[in-house]
Amino acid sequence: MFDTLYSQVAAAIGVIIVAFALLRGDETERIGGSVYAIGSLASLLIQNDTALYGPQWGLMIVDAGLLAAYAALAWKSRRSWPVWAAALQSLIVMTHVLTLVDLRPPIMAFYAVINLSNYGVLLALALGVAHAWRAERAAARAPSVIR
Repeated sequence: MFDTLYSQVAAAIGVIIVAFALLRGDETERIGGSVYAIGSLASLLIQNDTALYGPQWGLMIVDAGLLAAYAALAWKSRRSWPVWAAALQSLIVMTHVLTLVDLRPPIMAFYAVINLSNYGVLLALALGVAHAWRAERAAARAPSVIR
């Protein structure tokens, strides 16, 4: 998995964003970062690099679980980034469904959709953390009103 410089840089960016979410985010961002980290690690452990055709059931289950987690975050949170994360994660699940119904998309298109959607989820998480951090800093700087 980490045999190219491109994959190592992408993994480093993911680790930085998840660490940023865990250190500076609110509860929603911490949950989202934890879910992303657990899903990434589970995907690394479950993936079968020798299965070039047909659905990879383990990855499909992990990605469906991530979709359910982001959908639950979008349902319970007032933030907008979980909606974007759930939408992008649904693209990933739909690419698995394409292989399930035997439409056989080109493998490079399959990986492109999954990778770009994962980068989109990371971007949504990073923007959510940045917004939460800015709001926290603004609230700390605002003078308290005594009633």
